[in-house]
Amino acid sequence: MNAPQHGGPDALGVPPHDFSTNANACGPCPAALVALAQADRSRYPDPAYTALTEALAAFHDVDAPRIVLAASASEFIHRISALAARSGLRRAVLPQHGYGDYARAATACELACQTGQYAGKDEALHWACEPASPLGGVDAQLPGWAARPGTWQVLDRAYAPLMLESQATAAPPPAHAWQLWSPNKALGLTGVRAAYAIAPPAAVQGGVAQRLRDLAPSWPVGADGVALLGAWVGSEAQHWLAQTLPTLRQWKAEQLQLCERLGWQVLPGSLANFFTARLAAGEGAPLLAALRARGVKLRDCASFGLPGHVRLGVLPPASQHALHQAWHGYHLAHDC
Repeated sequence: MNAPQHGGPDALGVPPHDFSTNANACGPCPAALVALAQADRSRYPDPAYTALTEALAAFHDVDAPRIVLAASASEFIHRISALAARSGLRRAVLPQHGYGDYARAATACELACQTGQYAGKDEALHWACEPASPLGGVDAQLPGWAARPGTWQVLDRAYAPLMLESQATAAPPPAHAWQLWSPNKALGLTGVRAAYAIAPPAAVQGGVAQRLRDLAPSWPVGADGVALLGAWVGSEAQHWLAQTLPTLRQWKAEQLQLCERLGWQVLPGSLANFFTARLAAGEGAPLLAALRARGVKLRDCASFGLPGHVRLGVLPPASQHALHQAWHGYHLAHDC
């Protein structure tokens, strides 16, 4: 299995101008930072996470047994894939372009992978993400879910809090689908690993949600993760998040204009704080390496099945200027 491809820090360290992740560039969220500073790391968390589970359930207006905590979204992806395989499923249905851990987890659990609409008769583990990464738009898998309900459909909502345009779906997520939430991106604190899923009622009634909890080790979420998720459902963090969206929307408009000046073709449909662009002819890995050497990192989309494309998280004007300068320096050196 190939090594996973991710944005963020790499062997060269932390990029000063990191377009390769989709974290909220207005962060970190002050309320979350206060909660982290006050976290008691000298003691174990409550192993049942009673107060946190109740707070998350109240925030989403669901019953507490529907909340399943996870060490991270990636950990949940691997855990539910393992449970699907143990439950007799043999296939995972993935977005055409999507987060690599869906396929990595499926392969590790010996689930066959396919993309597109599923026409098979046997039950399968279905993945969707909306806004979808790397394109940032509507996930084409969702319309088919309504016509074919099941208890193994998981909607990854990592970027839902960072929606900058109109609501992607005309209807709420299917009631029979799992919802996976990882708010560290929205809060600008991706280094704090914690997530949770909302199980559909059928998964609670059928015991799937409890079996998924039973597969987790003790204390999957540490004190920092508890603090992050607790802050996430608070009014201060939600107010701060709402205030950041107009700023991100303005930065995105400016960044789209920059890509046009660079001669990059932006793929349409992004509703979120990131988008994908096709590099100009003759640009590719050498350009990305040169930009990285100048402190600017973009996310190569080859691992998403989109060679010659990059995904760019929305960053402030200063970082956009740094990208422009680094791009200009690369072409100045190579066009002479």
